[in-house]
Amino acid sequence: MARIIGAIAASHTPTIGFAYDRNKQNDPVWKPIFEAFKPVQQWLADKKPDVLFVIYNDHVTSFFFDHYSAFALGIGESYVVADEGGGARDLPPVAGHAGLSHHIGASLTADEFDMSFFQGKPLDHGCFSPLSMMWPHAPTWPGAIVPLQVGVLQFPIPSAARCYKLGQALRRAIESYPEDLKVALVATGGLSHQVHGERAGFNNTAWDERFLDMIEKDPVALTRMTLADYARLGGMEGAEVVMWLIMRGALSSAVKCLHRSYYLPSMTGIATAIYENEAIEPPADIQAEHRRHMGHQLAGVETLAGTLPFTFARSVKAFRINSFLHDLIKPDHRAEFLAAPEKAFQQAGLSDEECTLIRNRDWRGMIHYGVSFFMLEKLGAVVGVSNLHIYAAMRGQTLEDFQKTRNAPGALYSVAGTDAPKLAWDKEPAGAK
Repeated sequence: MARIIGAIAASHTPTIGFAYDRNKQNDPVWKPIFEAFKPVQQWLADKKPDVLFVIYNDHVTSFFFDHYSAFALGIGESYVVADEGGGARDLPPVAGHAGLSHHIGASLTADEFDMSFFQGKPLDHGCFSPLSMMWPHAPTWPGAIVPLQVGVLQFPIPSAARCYKLGQALRRAIESYPEDLKVALVATGGLSHQVHGERAGFNNTAWDERFLDMIEKDPVALTRMTLADYARLGGMEGAEVVMWLIMRGALSSAVKCLHRSYYLPSMTGIATAIYENEAIEPPADIQAEHRRHMGHQLAGVETLAGTLPFTFARSVKAFRINSFLHDLIKPDHRAEFLAAPEKAFQQAGLSDEECTLIRNRDWRGMIHYGVSFFMLEKLGAVVGVSNLHIYAAMRGQTLEDFQKTRNAPGALYSVAGTDAPKLAWDKEPAGAK
């Protein structure tokens, strides 16, 4: 079984990444930051966790306000460094632990947390600023991560109490994962700071120290505070420390604090801490029962012939081809695909199998590969194939035979707009018998 070995708390200000990238280890102003991370580095080197579960917030880099979620879990196989405006930092991509992330996502959803899920998005300084300081990464990182992005920049945001409850559910999720993994939690953000308005530059070192006491010894008291309380005491942006309660909720009620530091060089109170878990492993039958709880909603669906739920695993496997087909909503991409499909395939880095599936309009094959039907619908609209043709092909029928099963047998339709190619719709689609 997977087990939580402990947790790290660390501020994620870009100051940290700036100091690291510019080799400020011996500069008197920056040196305390490096000294604070040395015990963290040593603890990770000694414990050798397989996975870091990183709780962070994006700074409107990869997650914009056109679609902003409270809790977004990364389910991909790799994460690159984001370009935040001045070029990406020179850090290698870090592997994602897809298996654990898929399990956690299913568990949190079963526990009625309305999560969103992402892959293919770069991670900004919220993750990589502390990560680059605590984990060696040349030429590669020593383990994998599972990132959880918390939307704390557009209100309403999750309350401190909700974050703590998510942490409790996260513990159930991790501990019920059947693979033998050592998992360390990393909570990022804070401490006190405000970066907007006339109150910009606000700090409260007394509150920062008190918060560090409370997160260790009395986290439940922190859940009773409102976001306005956090803003009053620690600055509006400093309220992001509610993310630490996700980490704390996933730990045992009693923890051992092995290290704690605090430093205020400029705009943000920078803290680091290490907490070792003192949990007692629950009985195996409790974990088995939780896994049954996770699978309850889809139990039996495997007996439905010709039914392929679009799971995390299928989404990750087919992310590249789904992305290619999704981009057909863009006029330029549509035009490039229709004019020179092989060139478009090459530019997208599609595999030979993926190219063949699209080239042959193998509708059923694409579904079995992991393509979402709604990507097939877009491809059909672009190449002039109706939805009815696609349905028939997936069933292995001729269009005529499929139409006999409909109340309106002559109705052909698609999602095509007025600029769709006017191709004949009376030909049998690929895959039809």
